Amino acid sequence: MTRNPRHRPRRRGTPPGTHIPVLLREVVRCLDPQPGQTVADCTVGYGGHARAFLERIGPDGRLLGLDCDDTYLHQTRQRLADFDPAVTIVRANFAELERVMAEQGLDGFDIVLADLGVSSMQVDDPGRGIGYKEDGQLDMRMDNRLEKTAADLLAEMSPEDLSAAIRDLGDEEDHERIVFFLAAQRQVQPLTLVSQLVRLVLAAKGLTEHTWRKSPKSDFGEFHPAAKTFQALRILVNRELDNLSRLLEALPRCLKSGGRAGIISFQGGEDKLVREAFEAGQAAGVYAAVSDGAIRPGPREVHRNWRSASGRFRWARRA
Repeated sequence: MTRNPRHRPRRRGTPPGTHIPVLLREVVRCLDPQPGQTVADCTVGYGGHARAFLERIGPDGRLLGLDCDDTYLHQTRQRLADFDPAVTIVRANFAELERVMAEQGLDGFDIVLADLGVSSMQVDDPGRGIGYKEDGQLDMRMDNRLEKTAADLLAEMSPEDLSAAIRDLGDEEDHERIVFFLAAQRQVQPLTLVSQLVRLVLAAKGLTEHTWRKSPKSDFGEFHPAAKTFQALRILVNRELDNLSRLLEALPRCLKSGGRAGIISFQGGEDKLVREAFEAGQAAGVYAAVSDGAIRPGPREVHRNWRSASGRFRWARRA
């Protein structure tokens, strides 16, 4: 049989309504939860990593789960109810870890984990406007208490600042051309819908939805041409790098002696912040050891969950 040169194996997606925790085996191996320990899952989400921790720390341990997105927290509490009273879930951003730790009467953690990725359920929810496959409002807020949406930023930010953000937060090479099209469009009509932004990014790249769908995907990389722009806007809306910096600064005060911190990032700017903070902490004697480079998902995991492909896991052990 002659193989179509444009044929590519179908990637396995995540079933609707579910989320597969990224790098789960590597996280458990490197952070090594033990019976009776105290753990902070700073992005508890649907509870995938948290369940693995709870199974290992046992009834004498304690897990504090944080998440700024309260959409699924009720379900997560139900999913982890078998572990009560060892688990406490609080709606809070991971930048607030130190404050929540004090409010809960804890003096430190043996393990702290933060997974900076967006869950499959969040991406697939058209009401959020994070993904580009379904139309919806350009919102992108992970925490609906935040004031500004993506549509607000697209309408208010200067072309120079937008271009820099799409370049630095999205690793997008065509940032100047995309912002040129954005600036022209908002003189006519503000962008408020996912479909409008997708069409604009495609046009800036000399494409239409039709030509994109008909072209070999290898010509454009693994993801949709608009993916990097959407990523940059989501990071901006949710102040993700600022919040990560606050977490990294607080970690040494939140970890017990010998405690371990692990962070899973999905974007170059995030990984750079984590690497530099861990290496600086090691040089200053704050951390006794840090991971030797970033740990990446293997081919089996990527095949099972293609959204894990860009994940990078780093850990550090408190002195």
